[in-house]
Amino acid sequence: MQDLKRFLPLYQQMVRRPFGKEWTLKSDAGKTMATITDDTVAAPKKSKLGLILIVLTAALVAAGAAYYFIRMQPASKTVAAAIPEAPIFVALDPFTVNLQAEDRDRFLHIGLTLKVADAKSQAQIVQYLPETRSRILSLLSNRDPNSLITADDKNLLAAEILKALNKPLASSQPPQHITNVLFTAFVVQ
Repeated sequence: MQDLKRFLPLYQQMVRRPFGKEWTLKSDAGKTMATITDDTVAAPKKSKLGLILIVLTAALVAAGAAYYFIRMQPASKTVAAAIPEAPIFVALDPFTVNLQAEDRDRFLHIGLTLKVADAKSQAQIVQYLPETRSRILSLLSNRDPNSLITADDKNLLAAEILKALNKPLASSQPPQHITNVLFTAFVVQ
């Protein structure tokens, strides 16, 4: 308790300077025993220039991002427009024809599917289906069985069918837009 009584006057004599950031501890005799400075209170003032630069940088980044996304939006639409349309196929009933063989009777059984460029050509082929089948039968029945063995022979036959079917089916009609002839069955016996 005596220690407390001894330090109490020292504590009471501790004064703060009115505009300063330090505390002075004085003894009973009036001598300065210690001076304590408070650095946390004396924080330096922040510059407004730094804050302005941060705000301007953030605004420029936001403007650049907005410009990028607005500019890139039309480009993504053109990519989406470049996706090809679904192909249109017209499957024909299988054909069975006699071939011109010298030694014995031979026949060809063939299944065809036509790949067309547009719905208009598909409608024309369906409308003139008897004419289409007649042209194909004429091409197939005049064949020699030995001319249908290799893959090149089959590709040649497909090219001939394509050429025959792309001609107008009627005098008043435009030519068809058949892009490919596909074999779905091919049997020579």
